[in-house]
Amino acid sequence: MKTYYTDEKNVQILLAVLKAHGIKKIIASPGTTNIAFARSMQNDPFFEMYSAVDERSAAYMACGLAAESGEPVVLSCTGATASRNYLPGLTEAFYRKLPVLSVTSSQDIAKIGHHSPQLIDRTVMPKDTVKHSVHLPIIKDDDDWWSCELKVHNAILELFRNGGGPVHINLTTKYSRNFDVEKLPDVRAIKRVTLTSAFPDMPKSRVAVFVGSHVAMNDELTKAIDAFCASNNAVVFCDHTSGYYGKYKVVHSLSSSQSFSGYKGMTPELSIHIGEITGDYSTGRIIGKNVWRVNEDGEIRDTFRKLQNVFQMPEIEFFRKYTKDTTQNDSYLTECKEHLEKMYADIPEVAFSNIWIAKKSHKVIPKNSVVHFGILNSLRAWNFFELPESVQSASNVGGFGIDGCVSTLIGASFANKDKLYFGVVGDLAFFYDMNSIGNRHVGNNVRILLINNGTGTEFRNFNHPAAAFGESADEFHAAGGHFGNKSSKLVKDYSENLGFEYLSASSKEEFEKIYQRFFINEITDKPMLFEVFTNSNEESDALEAMMSFSKTTTGKAKNAIKGILGDRGVKVVKGMLKK
Repeated sequence: MKTYYTDEKNVQILLAVLKAHGIKKIIASPGTTNIAFARSMQNDPFFEMYSAVDERSAAYMACGLAAESGEPVVLSCTGATASRNYLPGLTEAFYRKLPVLSVTSSQDIAKIGHHSPQLIDRTVMPKDTVKHSVHLPIIKDDDDWWSCELKVHNAILELFRNGGGPVHINLTTKYSRNFDVEKLPDVRAIKRVTLTSAFPDMPKSRVAVFVGSHVAMNDELTKAIDAFCASNNAVVFCDHTSGYYGKYKVVHSLSSSQSFSGYKGMTPELSIHIGEITGDYSTGRIIGKNVWRVNEDGEIRDTFRKLQNVFQMPEIEFFRKYTKDTTQNDSYLTECKEHLEKMYADIPEVAFSNIWIAKKSHKVIPKNSVVHFGILNSLRAWNFFELPESVQSASNVGGFGIDGCVSTLIGASFANKDKLYFGVVGDLAFFYDMNSIGNRHVGNNVRILLINNGTGTEFRNFNHPAAAFGESADEFHAAGGHFGNKSSKLVKDYSENLGFEYLSASSKEEFEKIYQRFFINEITDKPMLFEVFTNSNEESDALEAMMSFSKTTTGKAKNAIKGILGDRGVKVVKGMLKK
C-alpha cells in the first residue's frame, strides 16, 4: 500500500511550512517518536534526506552542510537522550550563527516527571545552544492550528534573524500509524523583510494603514504617512489611541461596530499594521485579506490571523520606500469620509450615558488639550466620535487594566502645566486609583470626567456574557454597590477637600446646564472633577442603539437580532430604521 503523509496535524503544518520556505535538507536519526515526521519526509521527493545513527555526529554534519551550502539544515531525532547528543553541535552552530533546525520528537510533555520511559524535559534549553525554542503539541482545534503554524514560522524565521543561528522545535507525537493524507495543508509563507532585503511589490488594489496604540507621531513620520497615502490612494484607520493626526485619518469605529451590517466599501485588500495593542474591538471589520506588519522589533504579531510579511525597520523607512513620485486621487479617503458623515447624520437619540456625553461633548474639548480614556466603556463610547484636530488622546491599552488610568493622566499632566489634560473614567476605575488625585503635585490643568453608574457597566452591557444573569451580575461579576453606591457626597467631599472644583449631573438637562464650565478653554484656579451619575441599563441601551442603527441592516440581520436579543431587539432596530 502506498503511503503519503501522517495524519498528525502538527507534523503536517511543520512539513508544509518547511516547504513554503524552501527548506529541504534533512539529517534524520533512527527512533520511534520521530517516525511520523521522518516517514512523511521520506515519502515526499521534495526533501533531500541523509541518515546518521549518532545524533552528536548528525548535529556536526548539519553544521558542515549548512556552512557549505548556505542553506538551513533540519535535524530529526527521537526522545530520551538522543536529543541531548545534539547539544555539542548546536553549541557550535550557535557561535558560528549557522541555520540548523533541531526537531526533537517527543511524547506528550504532560508525562514529564511521572517516570514515563524515554521521556526527558526539553522545556528549557542551554542559552548558547539555540536562539529560540518552541513546543508543538497535538492539535485539537482551530486555535491550536493557528498557534502551531505561527510557532513554526517564528522558529524558521529565527534561523536567519540578526545574523542567524540554530533553533529548536519540540514535536509531540501520538504515534499514529496512519499515512494516508495525500496533500499537505495550505499554509502562509510569512516572510521577514529588513532594509537589506528585497521588498515585495505593493499590490495595486486598495490599501489602508491600521494603527494600534502608538506614541504621538512627530511631524516627520506624519508627513511620510501622508505622502504614502497620497501616492497610493490609501487611508489611515485609527482610534483614540493611535497617535496619528494627519490628513488621511479615518476614525472607523462607528461603522465597524455595527452589529448586524457592515459597509464593505471601507475594507481594503491589504492592511499595513503599525503600532501596538488596539483598544477597539471592532477593528476586524476593516482589516484587509492580507496584513503587513511594520515594527522595529520585527516580531510576528498575527493579531488578525492574516499576517503575510513582517517589516523589521523604522516605520518612516517603510513608508518612504513605498511612496511613489506621482500623486493619485484621494477617492478612498473621500468614500470613507462620506460614508461616515452619512452615519453621523443618522445617529439615533440615545439614553443618558457615556455615549450620550461623548456625543454632546466631543466637539467642545478645548484646542491643543489631551484626553485620557478609561479602557473599554469610556474608550469605546468616545471612539464613536471624532475629536477636534488639535486634541491628542491616549488610553492604558497596553496592560489593559483599570487600575492606573487616573494616575497615568496625572503623570502626563506633569509634562506641561500650560496644557489642559482631561480624563474620562468609570466609577470602578476611578475608585481603584483615587489616591492619585491627592498627590500634592496635581496641577490646575487636570480635569476628570467621572461616569458613575455604580457598577462595572461593561459586565451589564447587552452583548456581554454576564448580562444573561441580569441584576445578579452585580454581586460578583460587575461588582455593583461598592464605593458609596453612587453617593452624592463621597466624591464631592473627597475631591473638594483635595482642592478640586466639583461639578455633578444626573440627567441630560443637568449636564447641558453645566458641561461648558468643565470644558472651558482656560486653566482655572483649581483642577476640576465632574461626576455624572448614569444608569447601567441605560448605558447598555445606548450601546445597543449605537451598534445597531445602520439603515443597511438586512432581513437576515433582523433574524439574527431576534435570535440573540429576542422580540425586544427587533423592535429596537425597527424603530431606529424608521428614523
